[in-house]
Amino acid sequence: MAKEQIQLRKEAAFQMQHRKMTKIMFLRRSLFLFIGAVLMSVGLEIFLVPNKIIDGGITGISIIVSYLTQLPIGLFLTLFNLPFLFIGYKLIGKTFALSTLFAILVMSAGTEILHPVKELTSDPLLAAVFGGIILGVGVGLVIRFGGSLDGTEIVAILVSKKMPFSVGEIVMFFNVFILGSAGFVYSWDRAMYSLIAYFIAYKMIDVTIEGFDESKSVWVISDNFREIGGAIIDRLGRGVTYMDGEGGFTGDNKKVIFCVITRLEEAKLKSIVEELDPKAFLAVGNIHDVKGGRFKKRDIH
Repeated sequence: MAKEQIQLRKEAAFQMQHRKMTKIMFLRRSLFLFIGAVLMSVGLEIFLVPNKIIDGGITGISIIVSYLTQLPIGLFLTLFNLPFLFIGYKLIGKTFALSTLFAILVMSAGTEILHPVKELTSDPLLAAVFGGIILGVGVGLVIRFGGSLDGTEIVAILVSKKMPFSVGEIVMFFNVFILGSAGFVYSWDRAMYSLIAYFIAYKMIDVTIEGFDESKSVWVISDNFREIGGAIIDRLGRGVTYMDGEGGFTGDNKKVIFCVITRLEEAKLKSIVEELDPKAFLAVGNIHDVKGGRFKKRDIH
């Protein structure tokens, strides 16, 4: 009986979780997944592939195999990613797998449609730079809205469980090997252009996922916490939270100020803390997403 109740609760939780996605949310997610996949196909067929420049991961492998076999790249983008859809379904969930499948099919169809279109530039450096930018924005949009266009990360997660390497280290190893292969298939200058494109795409993925207006979390420990907190409220227009803390060495009770600011406000906040308590402990960290609470900036004069 207990097992049946647990199963019923799981089913109820599953149904509630999927009811939360309204039609508007579904359409919004689908639209951005579509845009991201289309941008990926544009970056590949209009910039990188015609100039013999590859990307990392499954995409890079697909470009090389397509070049060697003279078969459409979209075919390999779909085939090579299919096994990871099943793994992603098991590791992350159904929504992720369906979002990924949709994005991959759109990307594959996009590469086929755009294949006859002439490249915008034959300059490999321009192709690497602008192809990397477009590619990174496309991949970033797909990741931001719950999908993926490359199974390398999923493989890295599985391998990291059995080997003493982080996911990032494994992904880097895969991509160095794949990008280096461009030197044997094309030429070594194309391999170097591929590294440029990959680096730019990697940075653009971060920017697209995190946004340009990156937020920062701030912790301040000071005996003058009231003055510092008040100055942050009055001079930055940001709300603060006072938390109780205890010194690990001294055992003394401490007040900890916590607040969230934008990176443009970081310098001003540091000057406030330095002005009111030069000996205060200050820690600043990056935050990728902020929701709820009172993060909205209050007007200051």
